[in-house]
This record gives sequence, structure tokens and C-alpha cells, in this order.
Amino acid sequence: MTAPIFTKDIRLDGRIVLMTGGGGVLGGAMADALLQAGASVLLADVEGAAAESAARDLAAKYDGRVAAVTCDITKEADCDRAVSQAVEIFGGLHVLVNNAGKGPAHMERAPKTKSFKFWEADPDAWREIIDINVCGTYLMARAAAPHLIEQKWGRIVNVTTSMNTMIRGGNMPYGQSKASLEAASAAWADDFVDTGVTCNVLVPGGAADTPMVPKESPYARENLVRPDVMIAPACWLASNDSDGVNSMRFLGRNWDPDGADDDNIKAAGAPAAWPALAAEAGMGQPATTHGKDIPR
Repeated sequence: MTAPIFTKDIRLDGRIVLMTGGGGVLGGAMADALLQAGASVLLADVEGAAAESAARDLAAKYDGRVAAVTCDITKEADCDRAVSQAVEIFGGLHVLVNNAGKGPAHMERAPKTKSFKFWEADPDAWREIIDINVCGTYLMARAAAPHLIEQKWGRIVNVTTSMNTMIRGGNMPYGQSKASLEAASAAWADDFVDTGVTCNVLVPGGAADTPMVPKESPYARENLVRPDVMIAPACWLASNDSDGVNSMRFLGRNWDPDGADDDNIKAAGAPAAWPALAAEAGMGQPATTHGKDIPR
């Protein structure tokens, strides 16, 4: 797809982004917009051919600023290599977008799946979804974090899902895997305090029109959220404009590409994970910051 030109000018010249799931729909949409804003992007995908194809298409518009790498995020060596290649090809790494993942369509295709009831789901596919969405995302962030911390500036953006999807029946283990990543995002953000690195969550704000939603799903595809809702907040999170914003979750469908930052934070943002529950339990508030009070 072609990313629209933003009315609000965000420039990312010199910024280097590693996009996992770069051969897919959401990853491709965000990569296109980041490149349009001036960033260089390494597309990482377990389907190397898909990443290479996406990189060739984008190179026609952004020659020299896009490359691809085959990367299975469940393998520590692959994650380390992806970070190393970003540094070798482009000279550094500033932003990791953890977009790779497996969803309900993967469970639907699994040979031992009888239904989406948890006791009739394919246990091998169950483990694979957890391994990719939870363990793999951790391994990718683990590989990137020391480099980001050393340069005292960086972003990790985790793509989770809507809160109701995390707990809805007939949707396991995709929902629970993203709930785990949501909790991890808040914890990583806490670990990053005072390092210059932040960790935030970005979601479409509803089921998105991608192959992750099975064709046989109950959703009318014309009502699904368009992937391009992710591009304006992704560019903002990769920019200096989001300095100090940490442990937040943003809904792409509520983000106005032409709106003021404070307005978008109020309309599309909320603390990541479940800080209100933690506060009720006497655990205090997480390290959610924006240089001012965060609306809750």
C-alpha cells in the first residue's frame, strides 16, 4: 500500500527502524510511512521471501533506505543477527517495532484443531503462538535493548491487541499471548526509566483487515479497521516528539494525523496494561510518563 502524506510534518531523517513482521500488511504499512518520513527500515520476517518482496517494492520509492532479513524471532541467534544487520547496513538502530506474531488464522489451519474452544484447539499450534508472540518478542527486545540503552535514546513499540480480545472466549491463545505482551510492555517500560529508551504499545483499536483475521471469522471485512490507522502514531512514536512518553498504549483508530500531540494522547492514549488494578491492590502506579499527569 502507499502511505498517505501527513499534513502534520514529522521527519525521521537518519532514524533506523527494525520492523518485525515486515513482510505483512501492518508491518508494510508502517514501514512505508516511516520511510516516507525519512527513516531507514530493516524488514525482518520469518517468511524471508515476503520480506524481500516488500523491500523490493519499497526500494523503488526509497532506494538505499530499506533492506530485508529472514528472521525467526523464536531463535535467539536470528534476533541477534537482525540487530547486527541493522547496524551493519544502516549504521545503527533507534527503533524496534515488535509487530511479528501469529493469530487465530494459524490456529484455524492447525491439523488438530477441532474448534476454537480451548480444549479442542491444537496444542502444538497453541505452543507455537505463545512461543512467537511472547517468547519471540522478548528475544527480539532483548537483542535490541542493550544497543538502545548504550546510545541513551531508543524506542520499543509493541503491537498487542484490544483488551476485550485478550479475554474473549474462542480466541485462545492469541488473546492471552497479547495480554502477556501488554504486561511485559509495562514492565519493560519500568526497566527503561532514566535510560532514554521507552517502551509503548500500539494497536489498531479493533480487528484489523489483515490475514490474521480468518476468512471464516464473524467479522464483516468492510467493518474491519484499516491498517493505515497505525502509520501516524508509529511515526510519532519513532520521533523526538514522543520523548518522555513511556508505558502507554495507543489506539490507531483514535489518532488524528493532523491533531496536536496532547489531543492525540488524550484521545488515543492510556496507560499500558492495567495500572488501575495495580493501584487498587496497593502496588502503586507504573512508570507512565509524559512530562505531566496522564489522563486515566
